Amino acid sequence: MQIEEAVSAFVKEITPVCSSEICSLINATGRILGGDITAGISVPSFPKSAMDGYAVRSEDLADASSEKPVKLEVIASIYAGDRIPSSVLEKPSLAGCAVRIMTGAIVPSGFDTVVKQEDTDYGEEVVSISKPQNAYVNYCRVGEDITEGTLVLKKGTLLGRSEIGILASLGVPEVSVIRKLRVAVISTGSEIVDVGQELGEAQIYNSIAYTLSSALNKPAFEVCFSSVPDDEKEIQNAIQKAEETSDIIITTGGVSVGKKDLLPQVLDAIGAKKVFAGVNVKPGSPTIGAVLNGKALLCLSGNPYAAVANFDLYMGNIIAAKTGCGAFVPVKERAVLVSEFNKPANVRRLVRAYVNSGKVEILNKNQMSSILSSFIGANCYIDIPVGSEVRSDDEVDIIKIPEALL
Repeated sequence: MQIEEAVSAFVKEITPVCSSEICSLINATGRILGGDITAGISVPSFPKSAMDGYAVRSEDLADASSEKPVKLEVIASIYAGDRIPSSVLEKPSLAGCAVRIMTGAIVPSGFDTVVKQEDTDYGEEVVSISKPQNAYVNYCRVGEDITEGTLVLKKGTLLGRSEIGILASLGVPEVSVIRKLRVAVISTGSEIVDVGQELGEAQIYNSIAYTLSSALNKPAFEVCFSSVPDDEKEIQNAIQKAEETSDIIITTGGVSVGKKDLLPQVLDAIGAKKVFAGVNVKPGSPTIGAVLNGKALLCLSGNPYAAVANFDLYMGNIIAAKTGCGAFVPVKERAVLVSEFNKPANVRRLVRAYVNSGKVEILNKNQMSSILSSFIGANCYIDIPVGSEVRSDDEVDIIKIPEALL
């Protein structure tokens, strides 16, 4: 089975999260929007000046020239936040008039353009203007940014600084967000020791759990991780316990065909539905995707590179199926290789790399599945088809790791 087929089959089996909660705007960064947002007001909600200068009628400037400047009576000054003064509101006609105005101030009805102060003589009672100017220059119209009633943000949007700023500009104090996804990471292996404990002979620290948990240590998720030895009953108990409280369960280790690779039989024992088992890719071909009572169960290799690479391939699609948020889904692109990598691929292969401005570079030639350090600086994978080689200056397929997971 190919990666794309596995992803397609997997997401069809995943039950979306329907519940949401109200979150204050200041605490909503990194959360996933729980419903569409429609603008309740226009932004700006009043016509305003984009410059320090003079609000005037463009028709009054039609005959202005350096030889014969137009002179206009300055009837008021308006600063940002000021109300329109009575000297303007009570004026029967604004013909031949100007208002000294500052950036962000309201432009009174009847004026349709703002002449920046550098193009005037800075007059206080009478201002001279030496050239014509069209309507709506240096003039922000109502709704220039956002028009009342328009759809501003869709359900499933990951809220970042731009989205929070937009909501603030609409005066939205709180938003509906999808409740946090609960993710359990279970590392299997009798050789695993948690960070902070003393290593015994032939033991390793549980780096994979920390790597994957770090990728999800974000406001939209609640993550817990644990480790269990290579014991079928203990693995079974850990998964069943996680299923009670988690939306997504990730396991690492035990998915291959060795005597201690117990995940396949554990999944059978607990009644999990295997959607795919074994994918045509290196690293991580033994990866298993399963569903248990509507909960996604992603079983990864115990090798660090294989685990992280396949986490990147599948996890974003699981999140999207759960929440409708596509910000975590890896993106495929084309780029020009600027490194040498002449190893033939006897199976579809993913190579850790760094892409920038359409050029992709392999930072570390050591691409073994057990190596974690070559992820430093990497932000994509070069996707090498089976039976092919790639060389410097070749255009290659890449899979970009979403920034939301880095």
